[in-house]
Amino acid sequence: MKTDVEKLVEQYWNDRADSFDSDSQHGIHSDGQRDAWLAVLEKWAGEQPHKILDAGCGTGVISLLLAQLGHEVTGIDLSSEMLDRAREKAKRQSEPIDFYKGNVEDLSFADDTYDGVTARHLIWTLPNPEKALREWSRVVRPDGHLVLLEGHWDFDEPWDEYREIHEDLPLYQGPNSMN
Repeated sequence: MKTDVEKLVEQYWNDRADSFDSDSQHGIHSDGQRDAWLAVLEKWAGEQPHKILDAGCGTGVISLLLAQLGHEVTGIDLSSEMLDRAREKAKRQSEPIDFYKGNVEDLSFADDTYDGVTARHLIWTLPNPEKALREWSRVVRPDGHLVLLEGHWDFDEPWDEYREIHEDLPLYQGPNSMN
C-alpha cells in the first residue's frame, strides 16, 4: 500500500510528465548533448551488452540511450504518465525496452538479476533512500555496477508540490541533509 508521501510524489511526477523532457536538465536537446551522454554511459556500461535496470526511469531518457548502446534495458517508475511517454519514445525509436510501474524501494526482481542498476535524479525524491539502495544492491550481480546520476539540489524553499512532504524525504536538501 502506498504511503501519503508516495502518492504525492507520484502525482507530482504524473503532472510533470508532459513537460519533463523540455527541461534542460532532463531531456536530450542536441546531438552534442546526446553524444556526451552516450560517451558517459558507454564508459560506465561498457561495449559488451549488459542487462541494466533504470530505476526511476521517468520518460526513458537514460533507458533509451542505454538501449541504443546495445544493452537490454528494463525501466521502472512510480509515475504511469512518465512511463506512457517512455513507452511511446521506445516504440518510435524501435527500442525493445520493458517498462514497469513500481516502487524502486521494493523491487519484484530476483536477486542478482542485473549487470547494472542506474538511477538519474531520483534519490532525493525517495522517502527511504537507504532501502532503495539495499534493493538496487540486491538485484545487481556481485560483479555489477550501481550508478547514481545526481545533481546538487539546494532549494531555498520547498517546491509548492513538495511543501507538505519535503521533511519526509531525507535527501530533499541533498546528501548533507542526512547529517
